[in-house]
Amino acid sequence: MSGRKPDTELVHGGRRREWRGRLVNPPVHRASTILFDSVAELRAAAPEFGTPYYGLHGTPTTWALAEALTELEPGAAGTMLYSTGLAAVTAALLTVLAPGEELLVTDTVYGPTRRFCEGFLRRFGVATRYYDPMVGGRIQDLIGDRTRAILLESPGSNTMEVQDVPAICAAARARGVATLLDNTWATPLFFPAIEKGVDLSILAATKYVGGHADVMLGSVTANAAWYPKLERVSWDLGHGVSPDDAWLGARGLRTMAVRLRQHEASALKVADWLKGRPEVARVLHPALPDCPGHEHWKRDFNGASGLFSFVFRGGDDAARCRFIDGLELFGIGWSWGGYESLAVPNDPQPLRSVTRWEAEGPLVRLHIGLEDADDLIADLEAGLRRYASGT
Repeated sequence: MSGRKPDTELVHGGRRREWRGRLVNPPVHRASTILFDSVAELRAAAPEFGTPYYGLHGTPTTWALAEALTELEPGAAGTMLYSTGLAAVTAALLTVLAPGEELLVTDTVYGPTRRFCEGFLRRFGVATRYYDPMVGGRIQDLIGDRTRAILLESPGSNTMEVQDVPAICAAARARGVATLLDNTWATPLFFPAIEKGVDLSILAATKYVGGHADVMLGSVTANAAWYPKLERVSWDLGHGVSPDDAWLGARGLRTMAVRLRQHEASALKVADWLKGRPEVARVLHPALPDCPGHEHWKRDFNGASGLFSFVFRGGDDAARCRFIDGLELFGIGWSWGGYESLAVPNDPQPLRSVTRWEAEGPLVRLHIGLEDADDLIADLEAGLRRYASGT
């Protein structure tokens, strides 16, 4: 980080003159083979950031995005890019773990990440234990002789618990344990993870970095202790990203600050409105005082994004489906972070191991897009009338 404010880094990061020439944006450099002038030059070359070697190891298009993401994270040494957010999660885990070791995972983790831990990692010889996301510094009592890494996700998927990330990272560092954080909800703009003590910060860049629901992309940004191994493991696994997708990610990144602040403002307006509705028992939004871990959000975060959940007061899945199916401005589909609003049903309990989800009714996850918040509220109000009337 050069001392410039994050909004400025979003605009200028990664735009080296040698990568873009006189253009505003580095162009799309598509390449597999890189040609050398002699055998001697070929033999002397090595894969390293910013130096053409082979397509897998990057072009100016991919380096521009990776460097911009690194510059957003004070204390970071480098960033690797991946074809999906899940690929970023799995590459990061394989960087810090080896057979016979143990991983601690927050019980509110993203479902596909849990599946990877219980499937591939188990076959790989890595044991996974889950922990209560609100454990904070008491996680030191869970760290065993074989524990090598802790995977955090804050806020938690679907139920939005905000973890005490600095306390967990301090306990881990005292025992020589690596920490990884899925930071997709906040991005480095709202939560500078490396600065807060995280070793490897993971983004499903498909979401707010891309911002337009048109690209699949992931990233892992690491500190100096872990970046060299992350780079080596990622290349050994054959991870790379299309220059076209990297270009879309970099384009989205330039406007992420203004988009996130609009997502934040609209989501808070909708969340506050939902809190006053008799059909709603709970609104799970980290910026609201009654959300689990709100005090950590208030202390550590610079803002809130557009994703949150709410719980109905009574009712069943059929009523929830009527509510969602009739919405006009909310799409029904997985992912989030684009300009469009989304609504999906979620049932947290089947994805938990050590904590229990009990609620007054079914849960709906909302992503508040860039539409006018009053129009979204009107759409939701009509949906709540359907929910209450049973029609």
